Amino acid sequence: MSKAILYLEDGTHFLGQSLSVTGETAGEVIFNTSMTGYQEILTDPSYAGQIVVMTYPLIGNYGVNDEDVESSKVHVKGFVVKEFCRLHSNFRATESLIDYLNRNNILAIEGIDTRALTRHLREKGAMKAIISTQDFDTKVLAEKIKKIPSMEGSDWVKEVTTKKKYVWPQAKDDPKPSYRVAAIDCGIKFNILRILTHLGCEVHVFPATSSFDEMMAIKPDGLFISNGPGDPAAITYVVETIKKFFGVIPVFGICLGHQMLGLALGGQTYKLKFGHHGANHPVQDLLDKRIGITSQNHGFCVDIKSLKADDVEMIDMNLNDKTLEGIRHKKYPILSFQHHPEASPGPHDAQYLFNYFIEMMEKHRCLAV
Repeated sequence: MSKAILYLEDGTHFLGQSLSVTGETAGEVIFNTSMTGYQEILTDPSYAGQIVVMTYPLIGNYGVNDEDVESSKVHVKGFVVKEFCRLHSNFRATESLIDYLNRNNILAIEGIDTRALTRHLREKGAMKAIISTQDFDTKVLAEKIKKIPSMEGSDWVKEVTTKKKYVWPQAKDDPKPSYRVAAIDCGIKFNILRILTHLGCEVHVFPATSSFDEMMAIKPDGLFISNGPGDPAAITYVVETIKKFFGVIPVFGICLGHQMLGLALGGQTYKLKFGHHGANHPVQDLLDKRIGITSQNHGFCVDIKSLKADDVEMIDMNLNDKTLEGIRHKKYPILSFQHHPEASPGPHDAQYLFNYFIEMMEKHRCLAV
């Protein structure tokens, strides 16, 4: 272990220890309130460009395995915990979290007061940060941090999207596909693809730069726009493509996909102070008044007041801060949610929302006959 420093752009810093990986990394520092699910968090492409702080004090208790990943690699810029568990216990585990982080060359720091750090971020907001095992001169780190791009205005989708189109493979217990879905990969999570195929969808995953004509060439029954990292307002090429699908086929978006849908519908987005990152956020479905605990990971939000009330209605609301969590169009089959109904990690309370997409495609197919 080596000494390490976490330096924030406002000059606040914390001293701790790193694992075997040494060096320097930088990104936006945010906190996640999940007690478990660290492997899914590490591999969620939505965390690209960010340093994740886990608020739960002991991380790594159950190790990691080959199945609980949400993409093909680790995407976080850095990982901050109070303490790493040195002795994991789980019959599914294939290695320890420490070995996993080191194998993936992720700079991680432990031994700092994560409660104090979280309180600071709640008060001051998410900000740029550096983790270093090489440079402890705060004046030098302050100059380095000025050169780090802000998350606001940054396009991280181009870093995580697939390079080539592919079809997600069916599992043995999946039904024969009844619907064909074109999915725009802005940093898509594997569990979204698993759920869609389990609901009878043949999912064709396209790079974020794909055109309307390229996706329509497969004759899809619906369009899905995925989660992903960065500022939705910077992903103008996806927003412009989405507009072309309105009134053509049903459209469904999650997280960043929801935000870009909001922009495509003429709305505006804004950056939240410290974002929503965790697996314990209460959301109310305004259609039937049911309340579910949801998994969330986003730093931006759609301003419901910026959308035309004659065209779009709010159907889900965050009960912590009353922010927008879901919309649907009053004329076209368009639906989107800010939270993650696919969970991974988190509760499955909102998984039923995928059925709305299936129902939209079925209804559109019937009307087309």
